[in-house]
Amino acid sequence: MDRFDSMSVLIAAVDAGSLSAAARRLGTPLTTVSRKVSDLEAHLGTRLLNRSSRTLTLTDAGRDYVAACRRIVEEVGEAERAASGEFTAPRGHLVLSAPIVFGRLHVLPIVTAFLDAYPEIDVRLALADRAVNLIEEHVDGALRIGALADSSMTATKVGEIRRVVCGSPAYFKAHGWPQQPADLANHRCITFEGLQSPAAWLFPTKKGLQPVPIHSRLAVNTAEAAVDAAIAGVGLTRVFSYQVAAARAAKKIELVLEAFEPPPSPVHLVHAGGGLLPLKLRAFLDFAAPRLRTVLTRVTTLFPPSSSGES
Repeated sequence: MDRFDSMSVLIAAVDAGSLSAAARRLGTPLTTVSRKVSDLEAHLGTRLLNRSSRTLTLTDAGRDYVAACRRIVEEVGEAERAASGEFTAPRGHLVLSAPIVFGRLHVLPIVTAFLDAYPEIDVRLALADRAVNLIEEHVDGALRIGALADSSMTATKVGEIRRVVCGSPAYFKAHGWPQQPADLANHRCITFEGLQSPAAWLFPTKKGLQPVPIHSRLAVNTAEAAVDAAIAGVGLTRVFSYQVAAARAAKKIELVLEAFEPPPSPVHLVHAGGGLLPLKLRAFLDFAAPRLRTVLTRVTTLFPPSSSGES
């Protein structure tokens, strides 16, 4: 039995969710995938997977073993990359992740310039409004907005962004300006569902963040739609400052309740900690970090800091 190959097949099966899906992903007959996993279980003398007709789950022993397999496969991969020269010259395939709007507006242009500067590096940029698991989803680096929950990640801070309440000048002329969060009950609101509840928005108080009831006339699932609706005068919306920066610069949007904003959210470039950092990733971090700081500084000039208030 090729134990390393069987480990790789086992990881593929766990990641794919079934033996048949792993077989399709690997381009290998299902019988071969099943045999390799069974041979590995026989060698270890324990069951690693609970199989059903459609899905599989890890046993307790399997969970620990697969975690160890991932570390072994990654270390072998690093050794091979070092031997092939990837750690002495920036080359190879780089997988990056970023939030959808920020990624499209600000990360993609940096990646485009990076590709021009490093012709031997190819990049896959995955845009998603969720915190991807870098190790499980095989992502080399990511841009994260907000507090970092995973302390095992290595992070480089590149700036901060605000969460703002805003509307069009025409809306405020017709409906007035809210002076405190409680006034939102008398206003029409547009909710970006990826950022807050359609029933209440959170604002800081002496007791911490507290929900303030709102009336969502419109709920949308993208920040672009929320901003467009606000520009059209549908109502007030709450988004990150970078998502409304262009409209703010064009004077299509005005801010309200600035004194009641939560603290700014930090922005980091993150990657999995430990081990030798591939040169392709180091090249990207060194290339991207100063450019992102410049972008976020430019956004900040459109949204000068305001003092925090309390409701």
